[in-house]
Amino acid sequence: MQKTFVIFKPDCMEKRLVGAVLSRFEAASFDVIGCKMTRLSPALLREHYAHVADKPFYPEIEAFMSSRPVIMVALQGKDIVQRVRDLLGPTDSRKAAKGTIRGDFGTEMMKNVIHASDSVENAKAELARFFKAEELYAG
Repeated sequence: MQKTFVIFKPDCMEKRLVGAVLSRFEAASFDVIGCKMTRLSPALLREHYAHVADKPFYPEIEAFMSSRPVIMVALQGKDIVQRVRDLLGPTDSRKAAKGTIRGDFGTEMMKNVIHASDSVENAKAELARFFKAEELYAG
């Protein structure tokens, strides 16, 4: 069983879509093994987005991601990293097919409802960044 990490982004929170999105994960037989709500700090965002922190568009990412509290969830399931990515659709919501989470609820590249780990390795790193070991309840 794999684990992955997702963030219900500020646009998801603002539109009250958490339940709709989470229900899709549950319908796919994924187990919620950790969940918490927080407002992401600039330092934590800079660490999470280190791969683009030196880009000119980074301040916009930081402003958006810290604009309101978010919900972070750890999920577990068979081949979950790829299966979650498939459920989401492409990062740019404008290119996402209807029936995918981003195609149904997202509006653009950044306002795409949810962040999800893009590899098993990144899932491990992101879970460790955002959850303490005792906050995960994997079976």
